[in-house]
Amino acid sequence: MPQDNHHIFADGELSRSEDTLRIDTLEGETKYLPVESVGTIYLHGQIDFNTRALGLLNEHGTAVHVFGWKDYYKGSYLPKRQHQSGNTIVEQVRAYDDHERRMRIARSMIEASIHNMRANLKYYHTRDHDFGSEIQTLNQQRKRVGSVSDIEELLGVEATARKAYYACFDDILRDPFELTRREYNPPSNEANALVSFLNAMVYTTCVSAIRNTALDPTVGYVHQPGDRRFTLSLDLADIFKPILADRVMFRVVNRQQLGIDDFESELEGCLLSEDGRLTVLEVYEEMLDQTVEHPRLKRKVSYKTLVQTDVYSLKKHVLTGEPYRPTERWW
Repeated sequence: MPQDNHHIFADGELSRSEDTLRIDTLEGETKYLPVESVGTIYLHGQIDFNTRALGLLNEHGTAVHVFGWKDYYKGSYLPKRQHQSGNTIVEQVRAYDDHERRMRIARSMIEASIHNMRANLKYYHTRDHDFGSEIQTLNQQRKRVGSVSDIEELLGVEATARKAYYACFDDILRDPFELTRREYNPPSNEANALVSFLNAMVYTTCVSAIRNTALDPTVGYVHQPGDRRFTLSLDLADIFKPILADRVMFRVVNRQQLGIDDFESELEGCLLSEDGRLTVLEVYEEMLDQTVEHPRLKRKVSYKTLVQTDVYSLKKHVLTGEPYRPTERWW
């Protein structure tokens, strides 16, 4: 059963107090956090912590994701694996190294990603928007997935689909928010800042889910393994961005939970203010806890569980050959 995430915005120190985490803020406040009740910790402030705190986190298998200046994702502390399996890693790498096996997995991931983008457009298409042309483009790109023969071509298909998808954001988002085009490092406007922040949250959600299995997050199938990125998390995040990040974005903007005043422009870039981040994270966590009836599991599961289910399905596929079923929005 997934546990709740906990976000720490204060600056201060994270330490161990017997079997509990203790947070001392620079403002002189002290809070205690029962580590056994926390799934993942997100550090948004400037936090010092020592090896005793890391030891407690390690004992409970609690991952920590660290965000730096203006909440740019900096990295993660991942505790010792509770699920270790050399056989799983060997089979994961074999699946990557076998061109046909890798392509089958990668195609499934891109098909699911395009399907979930299309589901969002169809939703708004029935609500006074005309996205018929863009939906047709996504249909065409999804059909192309089955015929591509290498990863580079597959990435091109995904890029074409995502460009058509992002082109609809200006119609979906309430004024004065506009995406115009996707830009980051740094984000050029409020909509780009929101997309970047939420995409980082989806990425870390996938990192935590992968860590709950024996899969190695550095071995992806669409993205090339690199020295600095968890490429399997990038693969899975692309499936869930339309379901999690984009839906949250549309909600906070169109319900006016977020305004232009919740952003700051510095150094020719635009970023969420602390109040803005708090608002977005509250809605994001609500979205993770939202449930849906799962047709195969025949019970209600949270969106957070859907991410975990995807990872389990992939693990089972690499170990047994059972079909990998990435999440395609059905509700």
